[in-house]
Amino acid sequence: MAAKKKAATFESALEELEQLVERLESGDLPLDEALADFERGVKLTRECQQKLASAEQKVKILMEEGGKIQELPFDAEDDFPGDVE
Repeated sequence: MAAKKKAATFESALEELEQLVERLESGDLPLDEALADFERGVKLTRECQQKLASAEQKVKILMEEGGKIQELPFDAEDDFPGDVE
């Protein structure tokens, strides 16, 4: 029985996706390779979207206050509740 391949991290999946895009944009690939790279890219995109959705859900849970989830839009420029300046 074959061992399952360990799930890639978000960063490694994104890096591989960027490499695939570069290869596809070069226009130098035979059709079969381009199609295989495109299929892999679609799979990686879905994996990244799933990982981002999971991370977003975890952030919402961590923002829970007083039994209610306080859903705030994410903005890297905003201060988080409870931050000390």
